[in-house]
Amino acid sequence: MAAPLDPPRIAAAPISWGVCEVPGWGHVLDARTVLSEMASLGITATEIGPPGYLPTEPAELRALLAEFGIRAIGGFLAVALHQHPDAAIAAARRSAALLAATGAEVLVLAAATGLDGYDTRPPLTGAQWRTLLDTAALIRDVAAGHGLRTVLHPHVGTQVETRAEVERFLADSDLDLCLDTGHLLLGGTDPVALAADHPERIGHIHLKDVRGDRADEIRDGALEYSQAVRQGLYVPLGEGDVDITALVRGMRETGYRGWYVIEQDTALAPTGPADRPRRDTEHSLRRLVALTAAPGGNLVGK
Repeated sequence: MAAPLDPPRIAAAPISWGVCEVPGWGHVLDARTVLSEMASLGITATEIGPPGYLPTEPAELRALLAEFGIRAIGGFLAVALHQHPDAAIAAARRSAALLAATGAEVLVLAAATGLDGYDTRPPLTGAQWRTLLDTAALIRDVAAGHGLRTVLHPHVGTQVETRAEVERFLADSDLDLCLDTGHLLLGGTDPVALAADHPERIGHIHLKDVRGDRADEIRDGALEYSQAVRQGLYVPLGEGDVDITALVRGMRETGYRGWYVIEQDTALAPTGPADRPRRDTEHSLRRLVALTAAPGGNLVGK
């Protein structure tokens, strides 16, 4: 008889409460509100959000998280890897030091364009792609020096977005990926197929669900990414067009033991429904727990 799988490692992220690194993204809730709502759902682990959202002094950050019974598991860092490598590495060094001081495990790295936001994406030259790879490798080494793993996050509006770019990165770099089900789908990559083709390269998972009609509009150039988010691009797990069931089942069958981060990118309006982030995260959490707890591995639904 096969040994039972370990319980899934489930975490949250502040972006589900509208906390984003993009200037002018939307209304930003204060950290205590976000952490309190996470804790009320029984969530005990989180990524720390964009640099500067939570305290940057290690003792202060540890104390704040401990107050709500939450641990830090990692953090997202979007830097322009293809230009100004020294600046990118310096930012990574600061993030890695803070993450390590809180007991986190993973630095989630995105290849930013160097422009604000995720709506415009200039093409790279061959030399810039090489610089991107070299800088990512140096950041990996910096993070490793702090005891952290580094994963590259294919992300809409970054230099690793499309299916071709994801495959090129996998071929040219030895960094593992953060498999973000929503951003991969938006970029034209089937996340379930990617996980099946490269299970050994999946180092971290962001779970989100996506409205396929909005995704088509983004890919066709009819809708900007930021506008689509405001129009409900991301929905709770099971309500969109990502096959969450197949993804979770496949990863558990291949022996994945990393984190599943529930991450529904949201942009809040100051007058919007205050309970929506908590309500949507609760729905996604229930769905994920049901999938991973199904007896005999017989998962149902999305």
